[in-house]
Amino acid sequence: MEYHSDPQEDSGSVPLGVSIVMPCLNEVQSLPHCIANARAALAQIHDRFALAGEIVIADNGSTDGSQALAEALGARVVHVSRKGYGAAIIGGFDAAFGDYLVMGDCDGSYDFTDSVAMIGALIDGADLCMGSRFLGGIAPGAMPWKNRYIGNPVLTGLLNLFFRTGINDAHCGLRAIRKETYRALGLQGAGMEFASEMVIKAALRRHRIAQVPATLSPDLRDRAPHLRPWRDGWRHLRYLFMLSPTWAFGVPSVLMIGTGAIIFAIASLYATGLLTGESPVGVSWTIAGAFAITTGHFAAVMALATHFYGARQGYRPLRPFLQRYANVLTLENALIGGGAAVVASITSVALVVYWWGSHGFVALPTTLPLLIAIVLGVAGMQTALGGFLIAVIGGHEAEFCPPNAVPDTAMQGRVPLR
Repeated sequence: MEYHSDPQEDSGSVPLGVSIVMPCLNEVQSLPHCIANARAALAQIHDRFALAGEIVIADNGSTDGSQALAEALGARVVHVSRKGYGAAIIGGFDAAFGDYLVMGDCDGSYDFTDSVAMIGALIDGADLCMGSRFLGGIAPGAMPWKNRYIGNPVLTGLLNLFFRTGINDAHCGLRAIRKETYRALGLQGAGMEFASEMVIKAALRRHRIAQVPATLSPDLRDRAPHLRPWRDGWRHLRYLFMLSPTWAFGVPSVLMIGTGAIIFAIASLYATGLLTGESPVGVSWTIAGAFAITTGHFAAVMALATHFYGARQGYRPLRPFLQRYANVLTLENALIGGGAAVVASITSVALVVYWWGSHGFVALPTTLPLLIAIVLGVAGMQTALGGFLIAVIGGHEAEFCPPNAVPDTAMQGRVPLR
């Protein structure tokens, strides 16, 4: 079995199948163990699958001599200037020669021999293989209780709710991915959110996701880990919402528009005399209803804008109903529709003012017509301005649906492995 240790060496000189990539920042204490463990994993991979491998240390600016030690131990060091966990892995993956990429921390907490089964899963057809510490076992003291019983279950549960990945440990740091899959995902996260980004984008593109047991041991460092649970937990959580227009904008939009519509419907039934008695919905509630509808409409525009953006970037399929109405979803139609709503709003306000003047400028018996007119005007302006926003972030194209986007129907059947 041969390894590449020279970054200038031609990757075609030896058929090389696997690259084990470790992000590194001042890990001189644990590097000998991790590199030896990775070599043992590559030996097993070679024996089982006849694949050669390499060990890549993606150094993120170590000042403790980690680079020289890693090279002395036979690993290839890649210098990554962009700071952060995700940035280091991206730098290591970009420089890796292997067709199968394994990532794992170099603090001694992961056993790289667990990646042998991951490579087997990729060979069998999976695009991404996750490790599961809950299936493989967590040694005492290896994971803080708040991570084990609060952070990881909550974030993994939300990830499965939003993206239906079917995995039970979304933040395991030991995982393997095909190089072509990695390139297709276009991963960009510089920090710890990189771990979520990889799983989310793989699920959105309907890549096959497998899961195998992985063990977790206490790390070998005599200092605090780089992970900051609350800060990094928030970064993961916000990333879940940023990559899910449905939950960040769509669900709030439906709830707010629905609530406002119910309020307006009840007020209208009493205002027209279809229901008699004292209305439970007065001026205050109709104002709240107007706020809910206009805010919900804004959220709907944002849901469309972010969905189209994701489709243009290639990490999510375009929903079939949007593809069906692609010829309607254009900037011109947004301007026409928005303009029509604004004209209707102005006309309605003029009629209200006319009624007010013809009745001696006494107080209106109900604010409902005026509020409906205002809602029409605000929604119309949001539609027109939102149309320009979608066109701008879509590359200054008047057609909202990206012409080369993959429709969701084209990805049916490519579901994550459960």
